[in-house]
Amino acid sequence: MDEKVFEELTSSLKEAVAIAKGEEKASRVHKYEDIDVASIRRATHLSQEKFAALIGVSIKTVQGWEQKVRKPLGPARSLLIMFRNNPHQAMALLHQ
Repeated sequence: MDEKVFEELTSSLKEAVAIAKGEEKASRVHKYEDIDVASIRRATHLSQEKFAALIGVSIKTVQGWEQKVRKPLGPARSLLIMFRNNPHQAMALLHQ
């Protein structure tokens, strides 16, 4: 491995440890608002099983989101926000 690359990696790891210990602040932090998946699903009047099938995830995934064990990220999060903002339109778009 190139010496310069090794030094950069070592420096990055030291910085990560310092941030984890609270000795330094991260240069950027991503925060996501919590999404109440249970209330979004209830607005569609669908069971967990049918809602999961509609949005293309497993029922276990929906259950994890609703129990706050996991957080929806990426495209699933965007889709849930669409459902939250306008459940009827989102349902209509997915049923075409």
